[in-house]
Amino acid sequence: MPHIRESNIKAHYHSDNLVQKIQYALEKAGKDLSRLELKDLSRLELKDLSPVDQLHTGGAMAGINLFRKVGILPDERVLDAGCGIGGSSRLLAKEFNCRVTGLDLSDRFIECAGFLTKCTGLENRVNFREGSVTRLPFEDHSFDAVLSQHLLMNIEDKAAGLKEFHRVLKPGGKLVLHEITRGSGNGMHYPVPWAAKASISFLEPWKELAGLIEQAGFEKTFAFDESGPAGLWWGKVKTITETRPPLPDALGPGLVFGNNANFFGRNMETNFKNNAICLVEALFKKGSE
Repeated sequence: MPHIRESNIKAHYHSDNLVQKIQYALEKAGKDLSRLELKDLSRLELKDLSPVDQLHTGGAMAGINLFRKVGILPDERVLDAGCGIGGSSRLLAKEFNCRVTGLDLSDRFIECAGFLTKCTGLENRVNFREGSVTRLPFEDHSFDAVLSQHLLMNIEDKAAGLKEFHRVLKPGGKLVLHEITRGSGNGMHYPVPWAAKASISFLEPWKELAGLIEQAGFEKTFAFDESGPAGLWWGKVKTITETRPPLPDALGPGLVFGNNANFFGRNMETNFKNNAICLVEALFKKGSE
């Protein structure tokens, strides 16, 4: 059953010819990669990609603030679990000088992540692997930190994934969470970025999720409810979408999610307002062995 559900999740994030779509959108925005020599591809800046690779709540700034808060250090080895097309992986490498491995179920995302990372000149600090967080293809004690950013809502067997996070972390390693959780309200509105319908949405209330994390062997350092700012951010997304509807080939979430992306701002703002969902930033640590 988990493999069947994983195939449904892969289908949700599937986008044909994603690399070509992003190339074309960048060209329309004045960044024609086809005219650049391979050695000059690093002229593409992270900010050029943010409309399509920083789709989590709060965008790139939310990631930077969280990584500062948890104390990500230079040269730490970080696993970006559920990396998508690699936006946070590149951000960690560029802004915090980490060595990052991004992992995702989607082969299309992994292909695109590798291409965009080469385009930004970060391929020496970032690599990508296709795989499942419930069966991580890494040795024990491989990483100083694991990032779980808008990931666990797509993981049905959270206990298995959290056990794997604990296994691959070094003693004293950090589990960094930026996660959507289930609130106390009803009436969840779809589509949302992680699910077009309820069948692939596996939200848990924070109390239950925190309990699973502790059962996996982690100790909580801090956890903050950031639902208020999250709802405001999605309200801004809604306003932008409604007042300046994106063109079909514009650089943005529509390249990945198609027409569903036009409903994300409205539905996410409503879900936060109705307390159907919450957003939590948290740091847990693996004990010393």
